Amino acid sequence: MSRRSVRIDVEGQGKISGLWLVPDTPRACLVLAHGAGAGMTHASMAAIAEGLMARGVATLRFQFPYMERGSKRVDSPKIAHAAVRAAVSEARKHFAKLPLFAGGKSFGGRMTSQTQAEAPLEGVRGLVFFGFPLHPAGAPSVDRAAHLKGVDIPTLFLQGTNDALADVALLRPMIASLGRRAKLKLVADADHSFHVPKRSGRTNAEVMDEVLDFATEWMVET
Repeated sequence: MSRRSVRIDVEGQGKISGLWLVPDTPRACLVLAHGAGAGMTHASMAAIAEGLMARGVATLRFQFPYMERGSKRVDSPKIAHAAVRAAVSEARKHFAKLPLFAGGKSFGGRMTSQTQAEAPLEGVRGLVFFGFPLHPAGAPSVDRAAHLKGVDIPTLFLQGTNDALADVALLRPMIASLGRRAKLKLVADADHSFHVPKRSGRTNAEVMDEVLDFATEWMVET
């Protein structure tokens, strides 16, 4: 297994940081974008990347330009999309023959799907969302999902049933409207970060194992 840092050129924004985690014999590669409030080294991002590496999936995490600068204000969609494209291009340089996927946690996943809807990401065969932020907390809506109609590759939604940013009553029909290319995996009792209450009878680690097992199987079979 290998772990290494990289610098990725983003058009008009300079360089951003990236982190590779690669198993000895990778079966797939996922370009993994972070959420709005924490960067690529956050414990949740590390847990996803480490868990996928243990399952034979290489990951490339990267910082959006605002996070690279230490800003709390997220990038405009134009800048975020450029960062996603640059990271995907970097992944293709190294693993052009592997099944390539892109996605991320919350904001990172949404920026990735917007990028794909705007113009296909070369070589990417599917998108993986670790908690798609369907709407702001306390403001149920499907407006943020409108662009998904323009995504014509397979998509996997990994969602907790207690996710404050994705009302299941809205999420189910929205995903159903996308047709057979969209797959929903609901995780009982989990919130937006895949944490579960003690009364669920499961630990957060067990829930993450469930999420990563499903994601790995989907990527290998897609």
